[in-house]
Amino acid sequence: MSKIGIDARMYGKQVSGIGTYIKNITEQIFALDKNNDYYLFLLEPIFSQYQRPHDKIHKIKVNSNWYSYAEQTKFLNKLNQYKLDLMHFPHFNAPIFYNRKRIHTIHDITPKFFPGHKQKTWWRKLAYNLTIKTSFKKSAKIITISNNTKKDLIDYFQVPENKITVTYLGIEKQFKLIKNYDKIKELKAKYGITKPYLFFISAWRNHKNFEGLIKAFELLKTEHKLDYQLVLGGAADSYYPKINQTIDQSKFKNDIITPGFITDKELPLFYNAAELFVLPSFYEGFGIIGLEAMACGTPVVSSKSTCLPEIMGDAAIYFQPENNKEMAEKIYQALSDENLKNQLIARGFEQIKKYSWQKCGQATLNIYKQLLNQD
Repeated sequence: MSKIGIDARMYGKQVSGIGTYIKNITEQIFALDKNNDYYLFLLEPIFSQYQRPHDKIHKIKVNSNWYSYAEQTKFLNKLNQYKLDLMHFPHFNAPIFYNRKRIHTIHDITPKFFPGHKQKTWWRKLAYNLTIKTSFKKSAKIITISNNTKKDLIDYFQVPENKITVTYLGIEKQFKLIKNYDKIKELKAKYGITKPYLFFISAWRNHKNFEGLIKAFELLKTEHKLDYQLVLGGAADSYYPKINQTIDQSKFKNDIITPGFITDKELPLFYNAAELFVLPSFYEGFGIIGLEAMACGTPVVSSKSTCLPEIMGDAAIYFQPENNKEMAEKIYQALSDENLKNQLIARGFEQIKKYSWQKCGQATLNIYKQLLNQD
């Protein structure tokens, strides 16, 4: 039997899509594999909350946050204590001096194109480049969540193609059609939604193109006389003030709703209640929010950047994210053409059948076994 470690410090939705990934693949892997011993490295409060599904799972408490100096020292020491046969890091960041067998999941390389506030200093840029390049070099295998990210690793970091395996993500079960119109009515009343609305949810970052969507919404109001609201989900981020500034300066700001962080319980309702989901991003690693909207029976209009056409196929219609006018035209097309709208909904239900967490978990477990059998 082998000892397999999983860096679960980002476990759960409170952090990011990476947290959702860790939660879902571990659930699947632990259900499939009762032979190997798994060591799950967790931060509080998740460490105390986490319930082990069986005795082959060992939870280890750590107090070293990601992107910290302690990650390179204390976390390294903690990992070395367990003499693991394989360690899975679900992100590029890891202790650079960890020398036992490892794999990494790389969701995207957004910081390469959109560094954000965390890489404003030269030493942070240096740390990012050193960490990511070391991770690629030391990995026995790299998992990417789209062929687009795989291509980025080959093109920008010269990672050998045979070192990379693509495993698509899945869609969680709560994303489905909801026919309880009373709940939808309550949601709208709670957030002051009084008109049909367009919906987008994401972390408030510069590569998500919130400003472009707001400008497109303004064009829909002025040129197409569309009496709609725009709902922008996600917590505002003080490091990216331009999004709030764009909302405040809009002459249609009274029709722009910002509910803030949306809970797992309410998110399917927001998707279901929307007339259309718009995904305007300049860069995505997978774009799972588009699939979640499709699973809720909501048509999707999307940026054609990066992985999005790969993941959503013909179940969405696309625009260039830099072109606000084209974005507005595609949104109007989807809203005004009832036949197209129904086609997008039907294609969406077909498209989501391609993705499941069970398939993702099984593929990941197969990689573990392949690497362990090489010894």
